Formats: sequence, C-alpha cells, structure tokens
Amino acid sequence: MGEKTYDVIMFDLGGVLIELTGTSRMIEWTDGNKPVEELLNLWLKSNAVRNFESGRATPVEFASGIISEFSLPVKTDRFLEEFPYWINDTYSGVKKLLQEVSGTYNIASLSNTNELHWDRISNEMNLPSLFDFNFPSHITGLLKPDKEAFSFAAESIGCLPEKILFFDDTLINVESARSIGMSAYRVSGFEELSEMISQLKLL
Repeated sequence: MGEKTYDVIMFDLGGVLIELTGTSRMIEWTDGNKPVEELLNLWLKSNAVRNFESGRATPVEFASGIISEFSLPVKTDRFLEEFPYWINDTYSGVKKLLQEVSGTYNIASLSNTNELHWDRISNEMNLPSLFDFNFPSHITGLLKPDKEAFSFAAESIGCLPEKILFFDDTLINVESARSIGMSAYRVSGFEELSEMISQLKLL
C-alpha cells in the first residue's frame, strides 16, 4: 500500500456520530412558526448558544438567553431538565467504525458542544476515549465555522491541514475546513458517513 492521502480523520459529533433530537422540541415550543432550516440557522448564530458552547456562559445564563431569543414558553429549570437529552446516543455501528478507522489513521473529534452534552458524551456514551484527539468547543473556546477552530485542531495534532479529512453535517463548517486546506465532506447521519468512507476507500 502506498503513502496514505490523509494522516488524520476528524469527525463532527452531533448529526454525524450522535443522533440529535432537539430540533423537534424547538419546533414544538415555537409552534412550528419557523422552518427547520431557519431554526437551525438561528441556533448557529445565537449569542446564547455561542457563549455557552465556547465556555463563556453558565447553563442558567444559556437557558435564559435561549428562552428570551426564541420566545420559548418554558421556564429555565424545565429547559435545563430537557436540554441534556437533546442528544440521543451514538448511531448504531459508530464505535465499530471508529475502531476500524483508528487502525489506519489517527482520529479526532471537533464539535461545537457544551458542558451538559459533553458530560453525557463522556460518561454515558464513552465516546471521547475512542479518539486520539478531542476538541470540544466549550473547552477550547473555539467554535466552528470560525477558521481558528480548524487551525487550532491541526496545530494541536501537529499535522498539516492538507493531511486531515473532516466530516460534518453543516455545509458552512465544511467550507471553512476546506478554506484552510483540509479535505472536508458534508454528511448527514451515520449512514451517509459510512457511504462516504466507502466511496473514498479509506478502509
């Protein structure tokens, strides 16, 4: 086998390796007044979300901010009871795939996340232990799609961006990764990820 095209394969978590369930709750709480795409865009741009996922806000500050920004008909405690479960679990087959990929490549996670979700990702799903490197935004303080998040990951790994392959379910993140030299593909869910890994002949 010749020289590998990539040294590192880096994965987003939510929507790629972990099933997300929060969208349906937001649709319910906003009475379906906004299309899903619009809700997702507003979430990505939300000051409350950015502050929480970069580690600059407490859970209570985050909940209050989201309730205010989206005019949600719920109290802070109710929101915080439910929010940790807006991520479900890893898709079936994820851990097996990661073990297979890690036999040939270093693997990393790069995720916009927060202390409440990371606690479940770490302690219930035991996902971080499967990676060689983890870059959760609330710890690094850096958020996708900001280029700094990708540059920081490459520098921390000690790898040229051109030798990193990245998978994410959000197009703007994929475009940002490409802009610093990474190869990147948009995949929505584990099935699409598996198909792309097969198409790229990574295993």
